[in-house]
Amino acid sequence: MQSPARPEMEFWYDFASPYSYLAVSRIEGLLSARQAPIGILWRPFLLGPVFKRQTSRSEPFQEVSDQQRRYRRRDVERHCTLYGIPLTWPSVYPRGSLLATRVALVAAAEGWCYEFTRSAFHANFAEDRDIREESVVAEILRSLGRPVHPVIATATSPDTKARLHSEVEAAMAKGVFGAPSFVVRGEIFWGNDRLEQAIDWAMDSFGGPARDDAAKGPTP
Repeated sequence: MQSPARPEMEFWYDFASPYSYLAVSRIEGLLSARQAPIGILWRPFLLGPVFKRQTSRSEPFQEVSDQQRRYRRRDVERHCTLYGIPLTWPSVYPRGSLLATRVALVAAAEGWCYEFTRSAFHANFAEDRDIREESVVAEILRSLGRPVHPVIATATSPDTKARLHSEVEAAMAKGVFGAPSFVVRGEIFWGNDRLEQAIDWAMDSFGGPARDDAAKGPTP
């Protein structure tokens, strides 16, 4: 198989994940600051089916203690403050995102996934808008200049439904177990705090420098 003309990184994310929100909000700035010509392969998927199929697990979301829940919430809040990322906790959390994820798959196929992904995350985690609702997704599409009815029709088609199922299967086959996850030549980097490392790995494995300690900023 022919090698890509530039390093590539798969970015697996779930719209319900606040750490995915952090990573999506940071990635373009990091790539620009490091002048890292990495091709991002946007891979929206659903974590619920992954959790349900893990050994000895049947619930669609991770069950954690109250102490862990409080810590994670404060951790996200601290990092949003650190990075200057707006945050308004969703009034429903975790909030389902089936339609948004299907639309993101359509956007990935058509080349405008980053724009939709960033807007949908912002709606969910900065504005507390219910991205489960078709009306909210339609507003996002209009703001991006995308045709609402054709996109939603494609997103809700049996083909896209089957594709989403295939993406979940592909994630599990690669060993992806959480979000965000970055896959670089078979290596998995899990979490917002591994984004810088994934970028470095992509550039190192391709033979080019990407490290810029001044541009990195604090690592969560």
